[in-house]
Amino acid sequence: MLVRIKNLRLRTVIGVYEWERNRKQDVVVNVEFDFDGQAAAASDRLEDTVDYKALTRRIIDAVESAQCILLEKLADTILQLVLSDAKVLRATVEVDKPGALRYAESVSIVVSGAKGPARP
Repeated sequence: MLVRIKNLRLRTVIGVYEWERNRKQDVVVNVEFDFDGQAAAASDRLEDTVDYKALTRRIIDAVESAQCILLEKLADTILQLVLSDAKVLRATVEVDKPGALRYAESVSIVVSGAKGPARP
């Protein structure tokens, strides 16, 4: 099953320039992840699915406490957090920074990852 968390609007310290480091700025986070949802569909029990409310809370906490220079770092931090959930198989994270460029609505970074097979 595919789960999408759309347009999570958060504030964080992000940027290269000194003025960017002195105040929180807006970012928009989109997360998409895949997991085997057959057990959850059959049981209708929270423990058989990815608790996306709890996952969203962890994303919010991570982003709001981050102090990244690059969007790449922030996006990868979120990706690793999502992939740390035991039930998540693969994920894609997009982080937008509105107003980052003068003539553009936003700049975004997209990162994807998947869990590899367990090593002996």
